[in-house]
Amino acid sequence: MATTIQSDKSVIGDIRKAKVVARQVGHRDLDLSLKIHPIRKDIIPLKDDNAIKNAIRNLLVSNFSDRPFQRDKGANLRALLFEPADVITTVAIKQNIRKVIAKYEPRVKLIKITVQNKADQNAYRIIVRFLIKEFDQADNVEIILRRLR
Repeated sequence: MATTIQSDKSVIGDIRKAKVVARQVGHRDLDLSLKIHPIRKDIIPLKDDNAIKNAIRNLLVSNFSDRPFQRDKGANLRALLFEPADVITTVAIKQNIRKVIAKYEPRVKLIKITVQNKADQNAYRIIVRFLIKEFDQADNVEIILRRLR
């Protein structure tokens, strides 16, 4: 079935083989530091890869029941801070991070999760390395989970 469609992009031949390519839509997010633009006097939004990094950081520091009507949204890492600092807790932290990113952040693909136990500081250093699918760019988010006495 050979058909020609006249438009700004012409397709000659089988229409079923034609690809639809969408424009890249920029991602935007609210910067929680609430920095003010010096001229516009408005909050400066985060764009593209910074917005995605901010979304991942927010997922990691969120606990269950932090968000109304989304009780399971978050990695619930603070609950693991008071568990014994051993390999089982480290594995649980990695599993929680994998689950929350797989469920709520389809824009990225996880590459590696590194959890360093800082027992002398009552903390964990967590580095999440991921690939932003749309930009084909690797990036990482680092957070320090610290238990206060």
